[in-house]
Amino acid sequence: MSNDKYSVLGILVNATNYDDATTRILNAAQAHQAMAVTALAVHGVMTGVFDSEHRYRLNHFDMITPDGQPVRWALQFLHGVKLPDRVYGPNLTLRLCEGAERAGYSVYFYGSRPEVLQALQQNVAKRFPGLKVAGAEPSQFRQLQPHERDEVAARIQASGAQIVFVGLGCPRQEVWAYEYRAHLNAPIIAVGAAFDFLAGTKAQAPIWIQNAGLEWLFRLIREPGRLWRRYVLLNPSYLFLIALQKLKLRQFDIHGDRTSTELLYG
Repeated sequence: MSNDKYSVLGILVNATNYDDATTRILNAAQAHQAMAVTALAVHGVMTGVFDSEHRYRLNHFDMITPDGQPVRWALQFLHGVKLPDRVYGPNLTLRLCEGAERAGYSVYFYGSRPEVLQALQQNVAKRFPGLKVAGAEPSQFRQLQPHERDEVAARIQASGAQIVFVGLGCPRQEVWAYEYRAHLNAPIIAVGAAFDFLAGTKAQAPIWIQNAGLEWLFRLIREPGRLWRRYVLLNPSYLFLIALQKLKLRQFDIHGDRTSTELLYG
């Protein structure tokens, strides 16, 4: 286990901050080094708690940042790790774009819908006019054949991108990052709803709501039909299991089961 990784219900989360995470990713980009990174909130953690194969994937990531305040608070509650803030996927994306612009690195956006990618690129270009965008490719919203996966990887490699942002939703984007790491010589960053937020197609919660750890409630109110199961069922389960871990009433396996098949999401 890495010295800065701590178990939150068996998921190894890095005790990192924005500066550290950004520096590590940009260093990997400079070295053309493969790297899998994701920013996990409660839902992302729980996908690994209930799926041993996915837990195996997550715990073989190079970095998992505490995307949600409840995950950051769990690091302190369980392990005494005090972090100044969470490392939120949309904000990490902006910091990496800023760093890439300054260093002259090119980026690639994979996932979401064509109209979201178009708005995302327009907004990113306004904010970072010197940023090189090597390419952007929407999700096909289905499982890919092996030859299609190879074609996607070949297109990204040929683009010369040094950082790949993936927005496929959890857990598909983590599966994608885990499987494509072996095929790309660049850090892959799974950033969840960052594409929609930065494109302006979905509203972000006000800062005070984010800081209070209530972003889930803001999103639930806006999309109850899609998100009620995620938040109404998973959040209480998360809190209950955190209490069990703290009281040492349950041990949480960090190993999981090695994945037997590739899912090849696209």
